[in-house]
Amino acid sequence: MTNPTITPDTVPTTTRTSTPTRIETTMTKTTMIAIARDTYCAPAQLQLRDMAVPTIGADDVLVRVEAAGVDQGVWHVITGLPYLVRAAGFGLRRPKNPVPGMDVAGRVSAVGANVTRFRPGDEVYGTCDGAYAEYARAHQDKLAPKPDTLTFAQAATVPISACAALQGLRDAGRLTAGQRVLVTGAGGGVGSFAVQLAKAYDAQVTGVCRTAKTDLVRSLGADHVIDHTREDFTTGTDRYDLILDTAGNRPLTQLRRALAPRGTLVIVGGPGDGRVLQGADRQIRAMLLSPFISQRLTGLMSTEPAADLHTLADLIDSGALTPVLDRTYPLAQTPDAIDYLKTGQPAGKIAITI
Repeated sequence: MTNPTITPDTVPTTTRTSTPTRIETTMTKTTMIAIARDTYCAPAQLQLRDMAVPTIGADDVLVRVEAAGVDQGVWHVITGLPYLVRAAGFGLRRPKNPVPGMDVAGRVSAVGANVTRFRPGDEVYGTCDGAYAEYARAHQDKLAPKPDTLTFAQAATVPISACAALQGLRDAGRLTAGQRVLVTGAGGGVGSFAVQLAKAYDAQVTGVCRTAKTDLVRSLGADHVIDHTREDFTTGTDRYDLILDTAGNRPLTQLRRALAPRGTLVIVGGPGDGRVLQGADRQIRAMLLSPFISQRLTGLMSTEPAADLHTLADLIDSGALTPVLDRTYPLAQTPDAIDYLKTGQPAGKIAITI
């Protein structure tokens, strides 16, 4: 495969002949149905409510939500655990936004006065404030045109997980063609994108997953697949230039055994104990240790800029990247979708349809 250019792009803009003085809108509704809560809680305590449609600012877009993605971060934001999540800006004592959800795909209903990239009626995808609702507010820099080849449900699964995979490989991992890459959690949300993106970089890819997902990971292009229920890659003889650790909670000492002497370990996620950090301590320990050894150990705090959404859309429309959609749930069953995600069983991603 020809190695594509996977770099941040300049986001295209549309030039207007005059500066708008008011919001452009096709809106007629003032209320909407949404999944919400007033305090941090278990997913089962989420409620289906009537709420006011969000107001937007000059740089915002109001999206009529067609579908919303479910990622691991949703559980953390709903429960407020670990406490590190609250300190990150979601609200110390109670959630700032009662409506959870960030991944979104839908149609533009209104645009603020400074928005130049979108018009009402445009099909978009990206991240927003409160995706689990009929309408959501998004900053224009967090949206891009929806890939033409995807349904809304497929598109809604892309932004957070695919950006994490892209930035983990390209930015934190500094991946180049021909390197040996190992992806843990290769059949999950981030992992299923990472396998395909690593192949787009012309890397030799090994995917680690549970038995039920081995065929899926092979179909995504992995050169080798390891069933972690039968084989421990950290005790073998193979060494990898880059390990993208998206699942599990293996100690750094074990992961380093599978890493080449000057290889790179990127820790994207993984469950942990405790109410304060819940696994984030591995990333902290990795970055503290890294300056004293020949291997690069680092964590990842990914974002979802429009430039990367354009890059991903180009890869999707070219056929190099395809989201794996395990199943969809209606809005009222959002708690069930989150509970299913936490089981670790989904192959790829889950979407909420509105």
